[in-house]
This record gives sequence, C-alpha cells and structure tokens, in this order.
Amino acid sequence: MKLFTDISDPEIIERLQNGEVGVLPSDSVYGLMCVASNPDAVKRLYELKQRENKPGTLIGASIEQFVTLGLDPEYIEAAKKYWPGPVSVVIPCDTRLDYLHLGHNSLAVRIPDNLDLLSLLSKTGVLQTSSANLTGQPVATTITDTQNYFGDNVDFYVDGGDLSSRQATTVLRINNGQVEVLRQGAQQVVS
Repeated sequence: MKLFTDISDPEIIERLQNGEVGVLPSDSVYGLMCVASNPDAVKRLYELKQRENKPGTLIGASIEQFVTLGLDPEYIEAAKKYWPGPVSVVIPCDTRLDYLHLGHNSLAVRIPDNLDLLSLLSKTGVLQTSSANLTGQPVATTITDTQNYFGDNVDFYVDGGDLSSRQATTVLRINNGQVEVLRQGAQQVVS
C-alpha cells in the first residue's frame, strides 16, 4: 500500500488505469475511487465499502466522458447547470451499466469543482467513487481515518490533508423538470 501526497502524481493515473482502487480527496470528502469502466475494479470498491445494494457516484471531467461511458446525453444536459460543484444528480441509466448501478437503473453523477481532481479525471476518465468509510460509519475527514477503515485492503492513499471543514455533496434528482432534493449537503438547492 502506497501513500501519495500529490494527486497530480502520474503514478496515480497509471494505478487507476490498471484497475486499482485507492482513497483520494475529492472536492467534498475522501472517497474510495476506481475507473468506472472497469467492472472488476467497481466490484472490488463495493466489496471494500461493504455495500451490496447502494450504488456510488460517478465523477467526471466533462459531459463527454459520461456520454462515452454510456449515460444518456439528454439527462446529462439537464444536470449540467449544477456543475462544476458539490451537487450529485441522480439520472436514469440502462442495464448495460448494471455493474455500476446494481439494478437500480439510476446513478448519481457530478463534475467536481477542483482543478487538480479535474486534471486527474481528464486523464483517467470517469471514476466511480463512494465516501471513504464503511457503510454506517462516520465519514473519514483525514487520511488516518481512511487508513483505520481500510488498512492495506486498498492499493493506495492520497493525503489531501484535513477535510473536516468540507461537507458531503448535495444529492438531487430531476423528474419531468422538477427538482427533488434527496440530501442537502455542501451546496443548497431549492426543490
């Protein structure tokens, strides 16, 4: 298990592209992350999270990356007014992405508001992410917290410092033009 201190280290990109799962800082909290187009890596991420039936969030650098992964451009276009930023929008998706959405036929997606993370995403493609804690446990705010949860079970860690001042993302769903707030978080959205 390797510890990085700079998210722009080229080795991180290589590790993710090779199917590894790591803990990285996002623009909200620490997240378990892997390349979303790799079903084996996504399965491992869900196993590490001890999550059987709740999909994570997709983060990307651009709308085009989401479309390339297989998400419907119409839904992505409806969500783009919230990005970049700490707002995840739940959109419908089809069975081709079942390994990501775990049978829910929808996924939370977002474009983060962090230049270093966007640079990483522009090279790795869309990443699957879930907060770096075990299901039901408090969200990790330091790299030490994440290491206490996952130890040597992840392939690498990226220390982004103390993130305790950050909030989790706001999660919303758009249905027929109506906005439903599923979780208020870092950015206030009125439904």
